[in-house]
Amino acid sequence: MTSLNSGKGRHGENFPVASFLVRRRHRPIIHAFYRFARAADDVADHPAASADEKLRQLEDMRASLAGESEQSSEAISLRSRLNERGLTLQHGFDLLEAFRRDVTKLRYTDWTDLMDYCRYSAMPVGRFVLDVHGESKETWPASDALCAALQVINHLQDCGKDYRNLNRVYLPLDVLSRAKLAPEVLGSAKSPPALRGMIEELAVRTSELLRISKGFGPQINDTRLALEVNVIQALAEDLTKRLTHRDPLSERVHHTKVEAVGIAIAATAKFLIVRRRPNRLPVPAMRSS
Repeated sequence: MTSLNSGKGRHGENFPVASFLVRRRHRPIIHAFYRFARAADDVADHPAASADEKLRQLEDMRASLAGESEQSSEAISLRSRLNERGLTLQHGFDLLEAFRRDVTKLRYTDWTDLMDYCRYSAMPVGRFVLDVHGESKETWPASDALCAALQVINHLQDCGKDYRNLNRVYLPLDVLSRAKLAPEVLGSAKSPPALRGMIEELAVRTSELLRISKGFGPQINDTRLALEVNVIQALAEDLTKRLTHRDPLSERVHHTKVEAVGIAIAATAKFLIVRRRPNRLPVPAMRSS
């Protein structure tokens, strides 16, 4: 399969990808999942490939993950590692559905429509990591909320780039319409007041997801994974606050490395204090295969 590469890598992400906090034995399979997702993302986001070619390559990835083909090295590697651990292939299949939508669906009608996209684009990532760690499926609702929040944060801070480069608008059309705005406004050099108000409204809705996910970390039995989740939660909360007063079309929203490290240190200190409290009730872990 001819590779369609974007040049993006895990070190350019807003949030940690299998950082040193994750136990060493889990990192290879998480990296394999990330490489699979990155390869699919490269296909869906390629600026020159046709929609038919993108869908064909995504189907090659699906078939390779399912063991029906040997076209995609990333899918073959992930399939092998999942089979070694006795883990489901479903999270990978779900991700591919999101990338197919990126090729065929350029607009989202409302918040429910956007959350349905997040069900495939973001939530499988958290569920996969939890499965790798043998955590209970009871943690999934809080994980889903955090993953959806991370996805919406990315959509908001990259709304101009997504529109200009890919003609994708993830901001719900009903909210745009209520603000008397057309998608073309995202091509502006600076957001007009109505768009700023709309982004702030969506940031507030995202903060509601983060309130749901606030209890996610304490539900996790693996201490190192719980710490990473708490760091991600803190980074997400800070970015959401930024989106209420920064214009993503004309101002930087992403954290600098120094800012991210500062937030991570503060979140770690808070986590260690709370984690030592004796009244924390663990969630029963699933048996690892």
